[in-house]
Amino acid sequence: MQVNWREITAAKNSFAALYAACETEGYTLLPVKEPEGDVTCYSLNSINAPAYAEEIANASCTTVVGGPHATACPMEVAAHADYVVVGEGEYTLPRLLRAIENRTPGPIPGVATREGLCPQDHAVFLPAYPPFSQFKGYIEISRGCPHGCAYCQTPKIFGRRMRHRPVDEIARFAARFRDARFVTPNALAYGSDGIRPRPDKMEKLFRALHRNDIYFGTFPSEVRPEFVTGEVLDLITTYCANRRLQFGAQSGSDRVLAMLRRGHTVANVERALDLCRDAGLTPVVDFIVGLPCEEDEDERATLSLIHEVTRRGRAHVHLFTPLPGTPMAGMKARDLLPETQRDLGRLALAGKISGSWSDPERRFFRRC
Repeated sequence: MQVNWREITAAKNSFAALYAACETEGYTLLPVKEPEGDVTCYSLNSINAPAYAEEIANASCTTVVGGPHATACPMEVAAHADYVVVGEGEYTLPRLLRAIENRTPGPIPGVATREGLCPQDHAVFLPAYPPFSQFKGYIEISRGCPHGCAYCQTPKIFGRRMRHRPVDEIARFAARFRDARFVTPNALAYGSDGIRPRPDKMEKLFRALHRNDIYFGTFPSEVRPEFVTGEVLDLITTYCANRRLQFGAQSGSDRVLAMLRRGHTVANVERALDLCRDAGLTPVVDFIVGLPCEEDEDERATLSLIHEVTRRGRAHVHLFTPLPGTPMAGMKARDLLPETQRDLGRLALAGKISGSWSDPERRFFRRC
């Protein structure tokens, strides 16, 4: 049975992980630029999913769709796809492919069809699956997040309990790169419950990666501000090559942070800024503007914090995007105040901020 993977730029890391998982079960995912063969698989987010709906519906082969959007809206996707993988795919996708090959695709846990959804019956045990094989990707070191931010799909996809890949396995795959870069919801939560850092676990990981240039706490392994402590920054400056640390503030208003269920305060952000300065690290801080729960004073507080950040570092600013499957699904982004638009434009021209605060699709959408 020929099984293909539809090439989509935003899904490269998913391809690397699922290629490796399917390979262990005897299936090779062949990259293609259009659906063909016996089966074609897709991984879609909630921004690019509409662009592929017609292609999937008209495909001459069996179609399997997974990814964040499939997990958030399985029955919507099942209206034009043959099978929808809901949640983690490493175990579910090979099981589904075997059922298709054997022509026994009755209800499969973690898979939706037009007839309905069969609930998942497992959580992926990370050490059981390599992060990649033939096609290299970032090394996923942790999965899951206990915080449940109101705009985020991560807990819906991966659950709220953190799981970690063992140090020796991370080091083994990192040996295939000169630079060691990782995927994780919060790099500074490695080895922990996701509520408080475990510096001892991080140091054990860093020591195992001594042959690599380690990049930790930069994209795609950003951190949370309350995890930024003097002890963990000492570890980063001692063992790591990066001289930037990226963390999420999201808002400069404590009222809004509470409504977003962020689990930290503006004071945590300001303390992280001070600690980065003392450690000689440049902070890169993420913000969401246009949040529906904001009032004018909240937006002005966020703009003020952005100015504070850019005096000593950089800001990464994006317009609120309502993602399906989150508590804020279906909400509309708030129009920005004229002063916010003006100041963000000036800061962008000065090279102090990046992102997109007018067109959220620029953050997620890649058609090729």
